[in-house]
Amino acid sequence: MVHVESREQRYRYVGPAELKALVRTGGEGRSIRSSADFGEWVSALTLDELAEPFTFVVDGGTVLRLAPRRSEHVVCAGGGAVLSAGEMSFRTESGRWMVEAASNQSTGYCPDVSSWPAVAAALDRIGVHRPSGFTHEVVFRRCRSCRDLNIVREEDFVCVFCGEDLPREWNIREPG
Repeated sequence: MVHVESREQRYRYVGPAELKALVRTGGEGRSIRSSADFGEWVSALTLDELAEPFTFVVDGGTVLRLAPRRSEHVVCAGGGAVLSAGEMSFRTESGRWMVEAASNQSTGYCPDVSSWPAVAAALDRIGVHRPSGFTHEVVFRRCRSCRDLNIVREEDFVCVFCGEDLPREWNIREPG
């Protein structure tokens, strides 16, 4: 039998240095490792807080971390690399918690849409029902001409800064 090691893509922070400077020990997002952790976290929230999406990351240890929406992803992650990042909202249905919406919208990490399996595994581990993929996918690309980061809209792989064609494959790790 051949053992195949799973190697998940790790995304390092690519956003502004001044936001990474906000990272403080103990200031990262709430680690949710189990259904009990999730239950404790969600029971402390107000209805107003639950009405907005939350910032999330799946850290390098596969742990889901949650923070208020206006939190920076790099702060939520404690400055480390992540397996995915974005925004997520929750609701209850028939007494069960579920993800209402999830996106990979994080301009600090720019995770590829292929990062969903890390999110799915983290949600499955804590017993929160989830969709089969991101409900809103964000496609990030780095322009090979001007080096700026782009969000691709409507399959238009053209740099909004210089008009050059963008690559079809995820390339954010290329030096900026």
